[in-house]
Amino acid sequence: MVKTTRKWWPLFVLPTLLAFTIGFIIPFAEGLYLSLCKFTTINKATFIGFDNYVKAFSDAQFLNSLKFSVSFTVVSTLLINLLSFVIALALTRGIRGTNLFRGVYFLPNLIGGIVLGYIWNILINCVLSLTGQPLLALNADAGYWGIIILMCWQQIGYMMIIYIAGLQSIPNELIEAAQIDGATSLQTLFKVKIPNVMPSITICLFLTLTNSFKLFDQNLALTGGDPNHATEMLALNIYNTFYARSGAQWKGIGQAKAVLFCIMVVAISMIQLRATRSKEVQQ
Repeated sequence: MVKTTRKWWPLFVLPTLLAFTIGFIIPFAEGLYLSLCKFTTINKATFIGFDNYVKAFSDAQFLNSLKFSVSFTVVSTLLINLLSFVIALALTRGIRGTNLFRGVYFLPNLIGGIVLGYIWNILINCVLSLTGQPLLALNADAGYWGIIILMCWQQIGYMMIIYIAGLQSIPNELIEAAQIDGATSLQTLFKVKIPNVMPSITICLFLTLTNSFKLFDQNLALTGGDPNHATEMLALNIYNTFYARSGAQWKGIGQAKAVLFCIMVVAISMIQLRATRSKEVQQ
């Protein structure tokens, strides 16, 4: 039976490999080629070399979007992981109504990003109008913190579930041994719980970093990049470059930005995974 399975294993791998090739490898290769072209459609592309990349780096809006995305990603990642871990700690202490609290915190993650964006757009604009502040379309600071609040509200519940799973997987013997040795609650947290929950931290950091850096739908619905592209993130900038500007040259520039965006996301993810996995405790 084992020999038969080994003989036919390529047949089982083929459907997944075929889907991955059609859905990712071929489109990525075409996109990489089009980033070196001036085009209106795939069949009307003229090769121009690296001019699109030069123009992308010369685009002030693209660079401002990069700065905004980096700032947003750092702040949202820290807040989401800190708050979700604190909530997970509270909900693993056996308090009453734990399952209800878990469901309530997780619920926002089930709502689509576009819907959340429009809901929070209405809520934040109502608050701003009541306090006499400019609305989101004219208030870059409110837009920045509005996107962060929206992202935290949506993501904290999901990360909380992962942290709860990590905390519950810690052997009770380790915590009991620490208590017998006279460790305080803080010492137990930093010396026992956090080192043993590092696999969960790795997963949550990966998810929050990538989700924050490539955020699009919430950005589009909440602020649309207003005022004057001040709250425009990279994904929205690429979208506006490709679709909102007329002319064959903008298609190529938008595609070049998309390739750069992909490289940045992969690089950030690899650096984060390498850094956090090195801290994981080997069971």
